[in-house]
Amino acid sequence: MLNCTTLFLRLRNFGKLASRFPPPLIREYLALNTRESKFAKLPGERNPPRGMETPVALEHEDQIDNILDEPFVMLRQIKDTIHGYIPISATLTRFIDTEHFQRLRYIKQLGTTHFVWPGASHSRFEHCLGVAFLARCMATHFKLSQPDLKITERDVTCVEIAGLCHDLGHGPWSHVFDGLIVPKILPGSTWTHELGSEMMFDSLVKENEIPISQRDQTFIKALIAGDHSRTPEEKPFLFDIVANKRNGLDVDKFDYIQRDSHMIADSINVSPVRIINSARVLDDQICYDIKDANNIYDICAARFKLHKSIYNHRTAKGVEYMIVDALISAEGVLKLAERIFDPKKYLYLTDDIMREIESSERPELAEARAIFKRIRKRDLYKWVDYKVIDWPHREYFRLNVTSKAIVDAANALNPAGEGSSALEEDDVRVDFPVMHYGMKEKNPLDFVRFYSKRTPNESSKAERGVYSNLMPQYFAEHVLRIYTKKTDHFGLVQAGYRAVLASLQKKYPDLDVGMPVFTSDQLAPTPPATEAPTTPKAHSRTTSYTALGGGSGTTPFSNNSFTTVPQTFVPGSPSRTTKRAKGIKRTRDDEEDGPRSDKVVKKRK
Repeated sequence: MLNCTTLFLRLRNFGKLASRFPPPLIREYLALNTRESKFAKLPGERNPPRGMETPVALEHEDQIDNILDEPFVMLRQIKDTIHGYIPISATLTRFIDTEHFQRLRYIKQLGTTHFVWPGASHSRFEHCLGVAFLARCMATHFKLSQPDLKITERDVTCVEIAGLCHDLGHGPWSHVFDGLIVPKILPGSTWTHELGSEMMFDSLVKENEIPISQRDQTFIKALIAGDHSRTPEEKPFLFDIVANKRNGLDVDKFDYIQRDSHMIADSINVSPVRIINSARVLDDQICYDIKDANNIYDICAARFKLHKSIYNHRTAKGVEYMIVDALISAEGVLKLAERIFDPKKYLYLTDDIMREIESSERPELAEARAIFKRIRKRDLYKWVDYKVIDWPHREYFRLNVTSKAIVDAANALNPAGEGSSALEEDDVRVDFPVMHYGMKEKNPLDFVRFYSKRTPNESSKAERGVYSNLMPQYFAEHVLRIYTKKTDHFGLVQAGYRAVLASLQKKYPDLDVGMPVFTSDQLAPTPPATEAPTTPKAHSRTTSYTALGGGSGTTPFSNNSFTTVPQTFVPGSPSRTTKRAKGIKRTRDDEEDGPRSDKVVKKRK
């Protein structure tokens, strides 16, 4: 009898280990256990044995009441950069070969990141294929390893479709759209790309006349949202496979961590195969072998790393704000606020909107065209200053460090507009992203349950001492970044920002609050064999910001010494680097050799 690992390898293009078993045996096993046709061509086989050719899938499609009742029959394979050959069933094909899903080819997975890493130009299309593959793998793993869960092929297929369709609602440049653009065009709106995915899924099913019951349609949308309360009659743990609201560990994360890091040529060593094979369902939730606690922690840490170094890269963020300004200026023509609620109009809203605006000659789009031209010429919004904010202090900065406060302070320092025009509020952007391990400031592993090989049917939380004691106090932080739209305001904007920080230092002089740490009287050390020398105990259970930050005089409002520039500083632009460099060289030559005569100039030419 084949084990679940072999089946997993079979789903991963019938790997070398799986090749130890003859195809007929695997075919028979699959026919008995997964309802897959024993006549189906297996990955790795050039041609099926004579007399066992693959039948035409869904031969009588027009007579099918619900395609989810059909067995898994592989129609084709798709070669994926991360997972190798992905088997595509007849059922999944009905969803893939639609305008709604093909639209994802034209939405970049990482938004504007390709302006920094050219290789990061992969799309939501390939990511969704990867998530669907991992979703089927995990659901099939549970079905085979724990028959008592009574997982049906219908359950597996619904989870797979949810993984495939979970990002149907993403707009242009992915999270830029629902994170920055929608709040501008619809202030106070609760619209998210998850809601958009449900809208587009309903439209996909309706427009393509896919035979699926209303119950299954509702179930798939609930799986996309990770909301078990919508369909309480379904198995609870299935909702943690695609969108895990319990601890954030889901196949969506498994795929994008591998895919995104690979596409920027900095692959992170994360093994979803091991994690999936480690998973067990206990008490209606997904648990993992305690041996994999460190691997799971590494996944959470990898998420934080990607957000800090890639997703929130300072240059990519500058491009994001330029795109936001361009689309907001064109809202009168684009009508984005209307399109997000109309699936027929939303169907054609992709990254291609940038080229549409650039090629248009409408005067109403002149401002948007000018901004996009700046992006093309690398004349980007300039990153002026930044500061990493501790989690407990975030509200002080969020409420007080605003574009208006910075502009007011800057104009007070330069009242006559010397050297440039006066600053306006719209000239400054304040970026305040949060980066965390998956559960905001909390440790995600506090929400994961583990089992051991000695007690495989019992689960419990893992204390820090079980897997590591090297843990951050808070598992989240904010990065405060200031941008200016106009290069000649660079130094002045920084001066205004730092004046705001100085005013906050005066306003909150006692903000140097201590942060809790463990002291010797809180621990229970093992009694020493011999009497140890007496060490004075700490009187306070907190430590100051200075002690944590390291420097004397350091406060939450201290300036970043590595970014300091004069108030009159004006940075160069990459597009003008050559001219600027030539100018600098000519000046240095003149200083060293003195003024050149006309004869010398002619001779050098």
